Amino acid sequence: MKDFPWIKNYPEGVPADINLYDHQSLVDLFEKSCRQFAGRVAFENMGVTLTYAQVDKLSQDFAAYLQSIGLQKGDRIAIQMPNVLQFPVAFFGALRAGLIVVNTNPLYTPREMEHQFKDSQAKAIVIVANFAHSLEKILSNTSIKHIIVTQLGDMLGGLKGMLVNFVVKRIKKMVPPFNLPAAVNFMDALKKGAGCSFSKPIITNEDIAVLQYTGGTTGVAKGAQLSHGNIVAHNSMIAHWFYPYLKQTPGVQEVIITAIPMYHIFALTVNGVLMFSAGAKSILITNPRDIPGFVKELKKHKFSIVTGVNTLFNGLLNNPDFANLDFSFLKGAVGGGMAVQDVVAKKWQEATGKPLVEGYGLSETSPVLCCNPLDGTHQMGTIGLPVPSTEVAIFDDDGNQLPQGETGEICARGPQVMTGYWEKDNEGVFFPGGWFRTGDIGLMTEQGFFKIVDRKKDMIKVSGFNVFPNEIENVLAAHPKILELAAIGVPDEKSGEAIKAFVVKRDPSLTADEVLAYARENLTNYKVPRHIEFRTELPKTNVGKILRRALKEESAAS
Repeated sequence: MKDFPWIKNYPEGVPADINLYDHQSLVDLFEKSCRQFAGRVAFENMGVTLTYAQVDKLSQDFAAYLQSIGLQKGDRIAIQMPNVLQFPVAFFGALRAGLIVVNTNPLYTPREMEHQFKDSQAKAIVIVANFAHSLEKILSNTSIKHIIVTQLGDMLGGLKGMLVNFVVKRIKKMVPPFNLPAAVNFMDALKKGAGCSFSKPIITNEDIAVLQYTGGTTGVAKGAQLSHGNIVAHNSMIAHWFYPYLKQTPGVQEVIITAIPMYHIFALTVNGVLMFSAGAKSILITNPRDIPGFVKELKKHKFSIVTGVNTLFNGLLNNPDFANLDFSFLKGAVGGGMAVQDVVAKKWQEATGKPLVEGYGLSETSPVLCCNPLDGTHQMGTIGLPVPSTEVAIFDDDGNQLPQGETGEICARGPQVMTGYWEKDNEGVFFPGGWFRTGDIGLMTEQGFFKIVDRKKDMIKVSGFNVFPNEIENVLAAHPKILELAAIGVPDEKSGEAIKAFVVKRDPSLTADEVLAYARENLTNYKVPRHIEFRTELPKTNVGKILRRALKEESAAS
């Protein structure tokens, strides 16, 4: 953000422009943090911890192993696992070897895996055993030559690790049979790496660090090229933004709850990189969908910050034991990935006494572009203010910048923005002047806060009127008998499109007539859903974002 004098509520003490490149690469940032906080706990999962010094040693062992099997700087390696201790070791180890990490959703279908691995030309993969059977189906169609398999409990050690692996495989039957004869066990790779020499490659901020695939919920996934410099600059920006909440107090370590999977860019750079550089302890939640188990884990920690998506916060608030947790150490919560609904933010504030604020970003932007302050000056219903050294503006379809208050496409430029998609034609991705087109529709308020109206592709056209699903969902979510919902457009002979709402009941007595009556009371006529369908659950990504596309496909097929 260069010079926006109309912004009246910029957090005190946060400069508009900062020194972005105080590290030569993401590896440099990582190694300095390991030295500075060597004795502190960096990650905890299922009650087992890794200190910064241990992460340093294990990641170097893994880097040495990768070099020993012939992988070279610039080669791509896929990492496909949930939040377990193996993830940071594999991620930082791959970067230290000079490789480019291809983050992969463990729940991808074989078709989706094949596309991502072929597109990135990945030569190696680290995969959790639960999903190795899917890899087996498509392996011959990829360039992958080196396979490293891990089980969920591998780094828990001793009896605990053996027990977790036994229960997951034998009792819960969560590891389908697979046959990958060339696969190497992750722990064996670490052991071999410990006996190999490590040759530190020259890595600069210009080198690509991550291929973050995006677009999977709306079309064919593309790899956003995020350089070391993109992520280092991003870290400087959000470090300044969160500085008041991450101050180095002698004898006190901040505790961050990491429920969003670290293969997701939000958790990777905020929970992973930022909190690591701040000397915080990250609690890795392997299965956040198990809300009762999640709440039991929260009870064990004096946590400072929680990050998540709206559905996660809503799920916690609807658990009867959540309100009994100790929130005395909590400084706030940050929601991203999807819109934070007003009703959820209000209930969070009531339950915890601390704000739940919304931030905004994309895989292509490392991801944070805007965030609401945690100092009490946040504006509910907005995505906040641009983070330091970031410009955000509203454009029309022809690339003309629009004045405050007018609705158009949110565009941004800054050092955290990718240069383009991996081996793709990037025509139309940027407006002239380097403005990245987000595909989100929004506006800027009088105070300089930005507000998302909706995704451009999700807009519903009802009798010539533009209707945005976010508004419908935000209004109806306040109904006391509704747990969650999604709105889409379906073909209609009279109006072109009609609104259909998929509703999950909080109260079994809820009827369609009640939903419609509430909608008519709170929405203008053309925004009232024409169709109501009750569901026991809604399709979601592994991060918890509701998949409107899946609902559209179901409706089109019926």
